[in-house]
Formats: sequence, C-alpha cells, structure tokens
Amino acid sequence: MPLIQSNAAVGMFAHEAVETAGLLLIAIAILGRAWCTLYIGGRKAQELTDSGPYSLSRNPLYVFSFIGAAGIGAQTGSLLMTLLFVLVAIAVFLPVILREERALAEIFGNAFVAYQADVPRFGPRFSAWQDMETLNIRPKLLWRTLCDGLVFLMVVPLFELIDWLQVSGIVHPIVHLP
Repeated sequence: MPLIQSNAAVGMFAHEAVETAGLLLIAIAILGRAWCTLYIGGRKAQELTDSGPYSLSRNPLYVFSFIGAAGIGAQTGSLLMTLLFVLVAIAVFLPVILREERALAEIFGNAFVAYQADVPRFGPRFSAWQDMETLNIRPKLLWRTLCDGLVFLMVVPLFELIDWLQVSGIVHPIVHLP
C-alpha cells in the first residue's frame, strides 16, 4: 500500500471537506438568523435594537446571510466558488443595507448616529456585547425566519446531483476550480 495518496484522492478529500464545512456554515447561518430574529422580531422600524447580536454588528442578519452564501458556495466543493458566492451576496445586499441605514437614520436620528459610531456595520466587536434582561419573542416571525433559512439547505441536493452526474460521467465539468 503506497504511503502517498494520489492527487485524485487528495482532491476528492478536499472537495468533500469543503462541502462538509459548507453544511456547517449553512447551519450557523440558519441558527444565527433565528438568534437575530429573537432580538429584532418585527420591531426594526419601531425601536432601535442595540442588544444581543445587534450590539456586535449593525447588520447581523446580513452577516449570517453572507455565512449562508459561503455555505452554499462550499457545496460546490470549491473554495473559489465559496468566495464568489459571498462576493455576490455582498454585492446584492450592500445597497439594501445602505438604504436601510439611511431610513433608520431618518427614523431614529441622533440615536442611530450614535449607534453607528459604536457598532460596526458587519463586526463583530465582541467588546461591545450588551444583552437584555428579557426578550419579547414573536414565534410566528421566528418560525418564518427558520423556514426562510432552510432555503440555504435546498441547494445541497442540487449540488450533490451535479456531483453525481459528474462522477458518473454523464456531465463533464467545463472548468476545474480549486
């Protein structure tokens, strides 16, 4: 038995490791988005939320969406595609984030300006952690966020099908990415 594995075996291991890491990132995204909803839960325009994940980042829901996008990209088994998915998510969501920040500045005025000065847009700044004594949870919104997050998992069978088609020789990759 050879001590050095073939390049194909190492490549297959790396591919599977990236996919597995992607599943972990998707799970973190789903749970993180649910955590954010516990704190903001439909109150975005009524009160300035600056505790829990919102004390670490002004946009934790989007941060967890970026993590989910990385997880989706990782389902291709390619680190390059993982990065590409994150960059596309940032390009799509950044204009929305900027528009939301302008709206929140109009609604909350100086309180939001102070919040912007204290809390990074994406963070996290762990030293800024603040929590609440109690949370008013809206189960319907939490459930909706969890269901929305499951969309991240929908890509797993699709990419596994593509993998199977390639391994079976039915579909041939055009380009091999790292």
